Amino acid sequence: MERMNSEPSLTEMIDAVTKTFIVAHADDTDAHLAQALVYNAGRLAWRLREQGITTEAKTSVSDVVTDADRAAEQFVSGVLEAVRPEDGIVGEEGAARHSESGRIWHIDPVDGTYNFASGSDYFCSALSLSDAEGVIMGAVHRPAMGYTWFGGRDFPTSRDGKEVTPLADSPASRSSLATYLHPTSMAIPEIREAWQHVAENFATLRMLGAGSIDLASVADGTWGAWVQHSVADWDWLPGKALVEAAGGKAIKVEAGGVEWCVAGNKQVVAEIEELFRG
Repeated sequence: MERMNSEPSLTEMIDAVTKTFIVAHADDTDAHLAQALVYNAGRLAWRLREQGITTEAKTSVSDVVTDADRAAEQFVSGVLEAVRPEDGIVGEEGAARHSESGRIWHIDPVDGTYNFASGSDYFCSALSLSDAEGVIMGAVHRPAMGYTWFGGRDFPTSRDGKEVTPLADSPASRSSLATYLHPTSMAIPEIREAWQHVAENFATLRMLGAGSIDLASVADGTWGAWVQHSVADWDWLPGKALVEAAGGKAIKVEAGGVEWCVAGNKQVVAEIEELFRG
């Protein structure tokens, strides 16, 4: 017997939203497309949370995924497959397509998923575009605040269309450090000691659990610097683009047996690098 008057499935709903978006944005530049995608993906996830979400653990109780993550990634990847058919795609939740153009979009549909699933507003949607020379641009949208950060190789970093103040040199001793260290890493002496050797030199610490918001906030001057180890490209590249386009620096450093991502103004990044290597 055929299903009558039933509600559309989530997949069907996302397909419809994707088709509507494609019609409206088929001729967008990369810059406009990136900003529109993170805005809509973030808002989509937020609306789905309000309706109730299912949460599953991935590698640990704090590393989780929700059906909203998957739906937002389905939306972003579906749009990109249609309007940028030659570009590659790498998504946190499994979206993947080989690049024919040499360009790759990295998708983080919901960054800060543990926060998101717990009801916190400290989460975002993030997206970057890269080529053989590095990251071209990054976009981050934080739905709860309404902020969209954007910046890249040819675009000074902006928040909601207004250029941020370029990052000025400032030492660790006068700066805040946004960071994250999982409890399992705290139990490994080499990692803990490398992190502590850096962290204890800052004026104050912030550990809030959404790296792309942290990095965007470094780019706009809210936080002074950011440090985290073993960071996936979708968590690193959007924010790296923003920090560099704001006049800062974003590098990787080996210490304590792991690779650390470091971002901030040029002075504080040099100081952190020296502390890690010291």
